[in-house]
Amino acid sequence: MNNLTDRIFNFFKEEIIFSISLVLAIVSCFFVFPNGNYFNYINWETITLLFVIMVFVEILKNLSVFEILVRKLLLKVKNTRALVLFLVFTCFFSSIFITNDVSLIIFVPFSILALIKVDRIDLVILTVSLQTIAANVGCMVLPIGAPHNIVMYTVSHIPFLSFFLLLLPYIIVAVAFLIIASFFIPRDDVTLPKMSKIEVNKKDFLKRVFLGVDYFLLLTFIALFILIGNLENIPFFNLFFKKWIFGNEVLWGVLASQVISNVPAAILLSGFSTNYEAIIVGINIGGLGTLIASMANLISYKILVREFHEFKIRYLIVFTVLNVILLIILLGVYVLIN
Repeated sequence: MNNLTDRIFNFFKEEIIFSISLVLAIVSCFFVFPNGNYFNYINWETITLLFVIMVFVEILKNLSVFEILVRKLLLKVKNTRALVLFLVFTCFFSSIFITNDVSLIIFVPFSILALIKVDRIDLVILTVSLQTIAANVGCMVLPIGAPHNIVMYTVSHIPFLSFFLLLLPYIIVAVAFLIIASFFIPRDDVTLPKMSKIEVNKKDFLKRVFLGVDYFLLLTFIALFILIGNLENIPFFNLFFKKWIFGNEVLWGVLASQVISNVPAAILLSGFSTNYEAIIVGINIGGLGTLIASMANLISYKILVREFHEFKIRYLIVFTVLNVILLIILLGVYVLIN
């Protein structure tokens, strides 16, 4: 019995977002009895697109494409500031195409390893903090850059170009912020170690690709779609959200993201308002701020703490300060534009 309890507890710790989403979805079923409409709650276009992207990323990972590219570029880095900038903007550009979550999963461990090898552990906290911000900003460029934008793109049907232009002012300001932050990094010379040869393992290739897909992320989305669908059909919540969200989508996008992260916030708000442009701005800005404002934030935090548990508190302080400053700046940009 103790073993079973431990396993359940460990699973909940490992898949906390999925577990909470599942519990909330089940609770909501007591208010709206399961029926045929449940199937219609789920945006299958979002689920399919997310699955295809994850399979594609797993193929590239198992072919070592990202590692090869990063290593070639890394050999040209001459000083610590250039190294950190490269690592940060690798997350920025890669998140455009492979999502912010996957970008951090791939490049944060590599960055930590690179900084350890050049004996600059003192730069790990600032580097990972900036990488996380960069990934959350880079994912704004294309609708496929993050799960919350995939949700909004499939729900709103806003064209690619319009989606990009809507978020462009915030991207420009955030990139400038990252560059300015880099001036706090010293320009010390670095000597990179010799890299070992990369070997691509072709054995059980397809099996490894499909086993690498985060199916719990897909199940999390399905649970959230059911939860939001049920909330829409509970009169009290329907009236409450419609009254307070309408006309305040950006503010609610930011606030909701700080508490439940921007993916559930996107699903929640899009169920109660059709002002999709405002929701898109709110949830993208809202990905900055607290540690749980974006799933990507939790990913980089978990990777860092696994390697350097003693950095836990210092990282939270540096990460939160940088995020809150940028969040306030981007809210200022929104006020100026509107």
